[in-house]
Amino acid sequence: MTAATRPSAGANEGRPTPAPAEDQAAPSAAGDGGSAETRRSARSGVAGLLGAATSGLFGFVLAVVITRGYGPAGAGAFFAAIGVVTVATAICTLGAETGLMWALPRRSAGVRGDAARVLPVALIPPLLTGLLVAGVGVLAADALAPRLLGGGSGASGEALLTVTFAAVPVVVAMTLLLATLRCVRPIRAYVGVQFLLLPVARPVLVGGAALAGGGLLAGMTGWLVPAALALLACLTLVAGPLGLGRGAALRPHRTDWSTFWRFALPRAASAAIDAGSMWVGVLLTSVLAGPADAGVFGAVGRYVLAGQLAMQGLRVAVSPQLSRLLGRGERAAAAAVHRQLTTWGLVLSWPVYLLLAVFALAFLQLFGPEFTAGVPAMTVLALAMLVNTGVGNVQSLLLMGGRSGLHLVATVAGLTMTVSLGLLLIPQHGATGAAVAWAAGIATENLTAAGFARSVVREPLFDAAMVRAAAATIAGVGLAAGAGVLVGGRGLPGLAVALAVLLTGCVGMLTLPRVRAGIRGTMRQIRGGDNAATVAEPTSASTRGR
Repeated sequence: MTAATRPSAGANEGRPTPAPAEDQAAPSAAGDGGSAETRRSARSGVAGLLGAATSGLFGFVLAVVITRGYGPAGAGAFFAAIGVVTVATAICTLGAETGLMWALPRRSAGVRGDAARVLPVALIPPLLTGLLVAGVGVLAADALAPRLLGGGSGASGEALLTVTFAAVPVVVAMTLLLATLRCVRPIRAYVGVQFLLLPVARPVLVGGAALAGGGLLAGMTGWLVPAALALLACLTLVAGPLGLGRGAALRPHRTDWSTFWRFALPRAASAAIDAGSMWVGVLLTSVLAGPADAGVFGAVGRYVLAGQLAMQGLRVAVSPQLSRLLGRGERAAAAAVHRQLTTWGLVLSWPVYLLLAVFALAFLQLFGPEFTAGVPAMTVLALAMLVNTGVGNVQSLLLMGGRSGLHLVATVAGLTMTVSLGLLLIPQHGATGAAVAWAAGIATENLTAAGFARSVVREPLFDAAMVRAAAATIAGVGLAAGAGVLVGGRGLPGLAVALAVLLTGCVGMLTLPRVRAGIRGTMRQIRGGDNAATVAEPTSASTRGR
């Protein structure tokens, strides 16, 4: 561990509250340590996957509500407004959410611990930035609305942007407290807020606004209200473990500021790029091709992001664990966790993206006939996401290893590719041009990050098991998709046939002894207990290594 990541003076004074035993494995032999860590990652990974599945389902419901309720042009304006608040929030957080995920697992919780001292360091600069951006955005809403939401948005567009910018500080605070929640509570608390409260409440409120004829402003308000509820829930949940209101020290040391922001600031730019990856395309398409094309591209993007939720669920589940392992210099165990979860993510995500590529027409028909123009865009992006999920969460390895600068290089390379090609292709090809540009950016960022992660961890990030899983997934889904196209074409009938074939094949595989043995082994890992909070006291033995 470098000097920047060691506990500051006074970190071990008093009697800090240790993390539960299942999170505090003592360093052991490489084999035993790797096995113990993969068991922990299995337990937390399953919780993250279940939450991500729920979030994906309701995210799809939300996309249907928006596209059906507001049409292509209205959906384009709605998605553009979501893009504004998403990108603005990512910029205003200044990388502090990842900084919290990196810093808190290396500190001690409780009244006498030093974890609470990180909160003022992490919260004050982003909140001040959020207030500044909100004020400027509200004042400039009338000038920005025609450019971002289309020339016909008028007064309703100005009001929509005003509400959107005004909500930025609330969403910034929610984002930072969600990161804190993940580190100080068992993962089920994070899942309950991030993957249940937010995605379930949004389609209910947006749908209610659409049914009541409230228009885009009422719909966007329905999208924003759950963020305020999530903020209140996070405040309640993090107070106890950190000792807030019970005498925990909140005054940071001078070294706390320098240590935290030395890591977080390089992450600030890459966080904005990561969070705004799709929304940059939506905004570019809205400006260069019009709100209707932006609505089509936004609908396609919702499917693409829904397929990525498995990787997101795995990432948030194990990021604190990776921070702890890499902080101790246990690279072999960290690489073992990465390989296991990459294999899981590949098996769960690739079938989704392969089906999206083959049956893009069927999926887009669910939004309405106006959105079927996005079929080429859907196919291109679905294939690009095979690269994204195939390399795994290499970005998390870089960030939790303290190498936010390398992560920034990878994200800037991806953004440069996306924007350059977008400016060239979108005016002539609309949503399809935006998809090609984003696909090139996805491939560039992920392959660059994978190379950096391998050089940092210095352990194999891929193995034969991952290759076998990829081959089996492509073969199985390919056969099912081929049967569906032959019988019912690329529309909804063909998709139904493919899903039926896949289901039959999965049931048949359960009769194989080897498959049943693998499932039993995974269940033994999961039953080991919940992956609880990972804020703990670093020991002297754990500060050696990187």
